[in-house]
Amino acid sequence: QVQLVESGGGSVQAGGSLRLSCAASGQTSNLYAMAWFRQAPGQDREFVAAMAWSGTSAIYADSVKGRFTISRDNAKDTMSLQMNTLKPEDTAVYYCAVGRVRGTSHTNYNYWGQGTQVTVSS
Repeated sequence: QVQLVESGGGSVQAGGSLRLSCAASGQTSNLYAMAWFRQAPGQDREFVAAMAWSGTSAIYADSVKGRFTISRDNAKDTMSLQMNTLKPEDTAVYYCAVGRVRGTSHTNYNYWGQGTQVTVSS
């Protein structure tokens, strides 16, 4: 079992920045991939970014490429999502996830954080 606890998020004006963090605990030695997804009201959960658990091979959704950066602090089993140049359309609940297969589908990931709200105002 793996537990994920998210922190960060909040409200910011368009053009601003936020950093989300996700602390993993439990049986992390069996993990291969980590990711961030988001879900806006009335919409499906959407892929944002993913990376191998080793901290390499990052992939991003086209909508966030060049603005968001996924990373991992190996010493602390913590993953982060640095979000710059935020836009109102980035408003959503953001979820961290980990699993055994890196990819863009939510089905690749077995464990999920509780979600944290990000609101970007124009």
